[in-house]
Amino acid sequence: MAEKLDCMGKVCPVPVVETRKILAGMPEGEVVEVSVDNDIAVQNLTKMAVQKHLAVSSVKLTDTHYVVSITSAGEKSADQSEEILPVQLIPGGGQSNEVVVLASDKMGEGDEKLGRTLMKGYIYALTELSLPPKTVLMYNNGAKLGIEGSDSLADLKLLESQGVEIMTCGTCLNFYGITEKLGVGSITNMYAISEKLSAATKVIKP
Repeated sequence: MAEKLDCMGKVCPVPVVETRKILAGMPEGEVVEVSVDNDIAVQNLTKMAVQKHLAVSSVKLTDTHYVVSITSAGEKSADQSEEILPVQLIPGGGQSNEVVVLASDKMGEGDEKLGRTLMKGYIYALTELSLPPKTVLMYNNGAKLGIEGSDSLADLKLLESQGVEIMTCGTCLNFYGITEKLGVGSITNMYAISEKLSAATKVIKP
C-alpha cells in the first residue's frame, strides 16, 4: 500500500523537501504518492526523482490536484549526492566560506507578493541544504527578514542553530525603526559587512 503525502497548498520547495524526507525512511520498492496543486510542483518532484534514478509517474486528477508517485530505492533514496534543488531556487551551500546576501525581503523583480513568497522559500531551502552557507548578511530592506513577525524568522533561527552566522546591518535597522524587533543573530556595521564579503569564497545574492 502506497504512503500518501499531502502537499496541497504548499509552495516550492516544501513538496520536494517533504517527499525527500519520506523517501529517506522508506524500504526499497515502496511507493509514496504526493498530492500537489500545480504543475510546477509536479515538474520539481519528477526532476528530483529522475536525479535519484527513481521510478516516477504522475496523474492529473483536476486542474488543481495532481498526484506524483515515486518508488523508493531504499538507502539509495536518501543519497543526496546527485540531487538538485527545484529550478526556481539558487542553491546556497557547498563552500567553506560562503556568504548569502539578503538585500531585500523580496526575491527578483515584479509582483511584490510573489517576491516575498520566493524569498521565504529560498530561506527555507537554505535550512535543508547538507552544506549551508557560513554567513547570512541582511541589509537594506532585507533587514526586515529577521525581525519579530517575519515569515522567515523561524527559518533564520534554524540556520543559526545549524551554525550559520546571521548578521544584520544596524544602520538599516535604525533607518526602518525596527532595531528592537530583531529576533535572530547580531547587529553589525558596514565595515564588518565589507570584511565578510571580501573574505568570502563565494557570495550569493538571490
